[in-house]
Amino acid sequence: MASPTREHHFDPARGPKRILSLDGGGIRGVLTLEFLEAIEAKLRARYKNDGLLLCDYFDLIGGTSTGSIIAAGLACGMTVAELKTLYHGIGAGVFKPSGSFVSRLFNRFTKSKLEGIFSPKFPAEPLQEALNAQLGADTTLSSDRVKTGLMIMTKRIDTGSPWPLTNCPGARYAAQDGALKLTQVVRASTAAPTYFEPEEIKISSHDGSVVEGVFVDGGVSPFNDPALQLLMLAALQGHGFKWRTGKDELLLISIGTGTYKEPFSPQKFAAGQGLSALKSLMDDSARENHGLLQWLTHCVTPWTIDRAVGDMKLDSQSGPQLATYARYDALLDTKWLKSELDIDAAPEKLAQISQMDNPANMDELAAIGRKAAQRQVSDGHFPSAFDIPTV
Repeated sequence: MASPTREHHFDPARGPKRILSLDGGGIRGVLTLEFLEAIEAKLRARYKNDGLLLCDYFDLIGGTSTGSIIAAGLACGMTVAELKTLYHGIGAGVFKPSGSFVSRLFNRFTKSKLEGIFSPKFPAEPLQEALNAQLGADTTLSSDRVKTGLMIMTKRIDTGSPWPLTNCPGARYAAQDGALKLTQVVRASTAAPTYFEPEEIKISSHDGSVVEGVFVDGGVSPFNDPALQLLMLAALQGHGFKWRTGKDELLLISIGTGTYKEPFSPQKFAAGQGLSALKSLMDDSARENHGLLQWLTHCVTPWTIDRAVGDMKLDSQSGPQLATYARYDALLDTKWLKSELDIDAAPEKLAQISQMDNPANMDELAAIGRKAAQRQVSDGHFPSAFDIPTV
């Protein structure tokens, strides 16, 4: 079986389409990789092809922040094993602050309160160098090196607008987006406030002039989980893909990085409370997106949204069913881990391993992801209607 061409992936007339969505979450992306490894293994077994790549199966791969690193790697033909190696290198080489955040924050407050809150915790250069080495410093978003559809979720902070950047040739801004350097776009998507400095990218404004757009982590938008944005990209006429919708026409696989609800502490200093409020807003957006997706699609992995609406099974069955949708994730919660995965973890331990910038947590996160993938990923979530066609 030959690998589909990129034109085949894009063509609306060439059968049902498959979409892969990858959440943001810092170093917790290693948990995502365990789900991807399980998917890769199942697809290789189905097609009796040990060399099958996820970019052969999925027609569109999108990610936010850490998910954008994985999405770009997969779209460029990397195996999950290669991405695991990359991740361990990034974890060890990138997350190295020059001093404690508290001390840096205190020192900055002597200059400016705002500067203290938003001063980056880590230098951006090691991450940029790692991305350049793996993906190629000169690779553009429209480069032939990108073998399938790709969406990188960013946020333009100077205009306050979410920016999904894609390589879709039919998109309204295809020429501009396609000329952008892939590693610069990924770096922009990972530029989480307080962690990394923003990324400045030259772009054309609506009046034709060139401006310097200031981009930060796409997670600072409603799309840290980019699945809903990817569904809109695929289906809405203005985005250029123009794919047909329906439970046998679109397959949407969404993978999280572990969901953790931080206990609120009124003793936190003001900046800490502000960051907690931002995180809470991101969690609210994620929950709203999950609810919308479970309502709008044929959801094969119903999660409880809240006590009022439950898991929305009946709503999914009677809804528009724009796609077949599966959501994989792990709750970093003591009760859930014990009941679902038979893992014992005290709340204090979960607070530690939920940190998005601590490479020491990678092995434990991977172990949780591995068990969750064994429990959740099913052949039935990849219906025969979405089998790769002969090309």
